[in-house]
Amino acid sequence: MCHGGPVPSTVSLPEDWPAHADRSLSLNRMGSFDWDLVTGLMHMDAAALDVFDTTPDEYDGRPGSLSPRVPPAESARLDALVSSALKSGVDTYGAYFRIRCRDGALRWTHTQGRVMRDPDGRPYRIIGIVRDATEELSHSAERLGLDEERQRQTTVVESTTAALAHARTVRDVIDVIGDAHGLERLGSMGMVMGLVEAGRIHLVAEGPADSFVPGTRYTRIDEQYPMSEVVRSLQPRFLDSAEEFAEGYPDLWSKIAGMKISAAAYLPLIAQARPIGAIGLLYQDKDGFTQDERNLLVALGSSIAQSLQRAMLLEQEHDLAEGLQQAMLPRRIPDVPGARIAVRYRSARMGRDIGGDWYDVIPLPGGRVGAVIGDVQGHDTHAAAVMGQLRIVLRAYAAEGHSPATVMARASVFLYELDTDRFATCTYVEADLSTGVLQLVRAGHIDPLLRTRDGECRRLPVEGGMPLGLSAEFGRLEYPVTTVELDPGETLVLCTDGLVELPGADLDDGVSLLTSVVKGGPADLQRLADRLCEVVDDRGGDDDMALLLLRRQGEDTRPGGGRLQQHVAPGDPEALVAARHMIGAAVRSWGARERADEIELVADELIVNALMHTDGPAIVTLRVLAGPERRLRVEVEDRSSALPRRREAGEAGVSGRGLMLVDRLADVWGVESRGSGKCVWCEFVMG
Repeated sequence: MCHGGPVPSTVSLPEDWPAHADRSLSLNRMGSFDWDLVTGLMHMDAAALDVFDTTPDEYDGRPGSLSPRVPPAESARLDALVSSALKSGVDTYGAYFRIRCRDGALRWTHTQGRVMRDPDGRPYRIIGIVRDATEELSHSAERLGLDEERQRQTTVVESTTAALAHARTVRDVIDVIGDAHGLERLGSMGMVMGLVEAGRIHLVAEGPADSFVPGTRYTRIDEQYPMSEVVRSLQPRFLDSAEEFAEGYPDLWSKIAGMKISAAAYLPLIAQARPIGAIGLLYQDKDGFTQDERNLLVALGSSIAQSLQRAMLLEQEHDLAEGLQQAMLPRRIPDVPGARIAVRYRSARMGRDIGGDWYDVIPLPGGRVGAVIGDVQGHDTHAAAVMGQLRIVLRAYAAEGHSPATVMARASVFLYELDTDRFATCTYVEADLSTGVLQLVRAGHIDPLLRTRDGECRRLPVEGGMPLGLSAEFGRLEYPVTTVELDPGETLVLCTDGLVELPGADLDDGVSLLTSVVKGGPADLQRLADRLCEVVDDRGGDDDMALLLLRRQGEDTRPGGGRLQQHVAPGDPEALVAARHMIGAAVRSWGARERADEIELVADELIVNALMHTDGPAIVTLRVLAGPERRLRVEVEDRSSALPRRREAGEAGVSGRGLMLVDRLADVWGVESRGSGKCVWCEFVMG
């Protein structure tokens, strides 16, 4: 039947579809989503939230808030699917997956997404739909026209085996087996599962929720229980009737008779010829098991056992690797006067996906502090072991008083000479909190960020060298030092690439997103660190991550002054360059800019003199003296007790002028004995 009037040739959609819900979609249990990949926020309409059995109040716009509804195995499969679509350049993807409803039941859901890309091909948005697919899948066997009973049983075994392939934890395995859709297709009303632990069977799952029998959480293998029997005999036990159940296990039956169980199948879970547990499937309104059913259930038990063993090994290896890494990270962060520090570490989700990320905070002479962030190549226990060794030697080189460039070069040589093929990226920062002077060295690592006192955040470009290990291999051990000043209230952000890597995006996009998160994050340092970790958790934690935040405290010290100290090792030209940077920055910071050249020249002369005429390090100390007139005092200590003396300049005129220079430029100077050594000092009126 036709009606009068024009017939539209196309269906028009709202400009920002699917932000507006469509009534026809809602009535068909279908909803829409709009995922902004740049911010990570995903709009879901009311119908989509209803598919996930989630209320608008429970959803905060981040995909991670749906995690209570998506089992871990399904979440991992979806993450891998979306990541593959973003990286491969395809425009669409689709998948069936299960969600867990409020009542604990699992139901099938289908999603279809379209990837939007910018002119350069980079993904920035995904729009799509989600819908309830339970009814569709429940009738799939009928549409195929196959024997309904056999197809139902075969399909559940095949689908369960396929789902178990993605299980990485014991909880994942339990979620797959406890899938209400699968149990229903088998005709089972519930199941119990136990694992063998130290001669006992530990009940790790039971269902339905009200079916737990008191006293059965832990049972001995020699007790008269069906799971104990199949573990002892390594043979399945099929109970074809309630009478057979009651006769074989009277004590247990007396406690579960009210469940109206008519049949049960108990299967041993055997891996590598030894029992690791048992599973029981409970039935109502079932009259025995056919041979086909028994064969299928035995096959199902074998598949479950293999998946359980793999999951248990993965969990054990993950616990070992994470424990190893945690043991190698600092157990506590030292209190640093003039600074607040926050550190975080997040391991990857499971198994061998744990790497060599680390952080460290190193107290240095003169009240300075060293901050380290690094990442050893690889994701296994070997990477964690190499990280531990590298952290120790880096800490030792820094504590010896070497300059940042020398610390990095020596660490690179150590890693190269170690019996490993791994390399590492690293950033080392030497900070003097009294002046705010930071000396940064970067070895193939991502640049740090700087958050200002008013909350702005920017990338801090740091000239870099090659990763540790590679620079020694290729003979490129020169690490340039970048000197910056950190004002009171400003925060230095150091992290590993696990915090900035985004699926289908390059590193710059990840750094830009991190910059915006830091900018909009809480002012409190610990809460800011937690917020940054949430960014990783929302993405599923596919890589490990280390984070170090360093904030300079206190008021601006320029009007008053302070004190700082630096060790300069002999035969270390980089340490001398670093000391010059430190002195210049401190003099300017303390308000003696007019005499900066004089002070730097005199201090440099005293340091060089100490290094040339003694066999140990020179220790240079700068401090502002209180009094009627502000004075800046420079002290250079060495291990020699021989007092300096004024000498005539040589023929070339390049030596013998040191003390003459000090006498001319300093307002006053002198020499003091210090234990077995001495200290040459001089003072300058700051005006």
